[in-house]
Amino acid sequence: MSNKATIYTDQAPAAIGTYSQAVKVNNTVYLSGQIPLDPQTMEIVSDDIATQISQVFDNLTAVCEAAGGDLSSIVKLNIFLTDLSNFPIVNEVMGQYFVEPYPARAAIGVRALPKGSQVEMDGILVV
Repeated sequence: MSNKATIYTDQAPAAIGTYSQAVKVNNTVYLSGQIPLDPQTMEIVSDDIATQISQVFDNLTAVCEAAGGDLSSIVKLNIFLTDLSNFPIVNEVMGQYFVEPYPARAAIGVRALPKGSQVEMDGILVV
């Protein structure tokens, strides 16, 4: 039988629906999608895509730490963008947060994201 626990931190945006920030099963953590919300104001941090991407990584960092890991614990990262031409900016900003070995990753173009966000990310980490 697995050991399942929900993960919560006030250092990342509170869930705005019927989901948890993350769920830990044994040593695997499933991260819910994070958009660039400021955890204190629950508003999108900026219209600037690089600033939005940084905020998403900051939010993911907070949830990873609450789960007992960090960004380097992420083994799979999914990136959702409303404009795939922003993908080079994702790579640039991601390079400020990650070192090799990088996680497996997918980038998916979507028509819209919650609250008008330009980017959302989720992932799986092992702690």
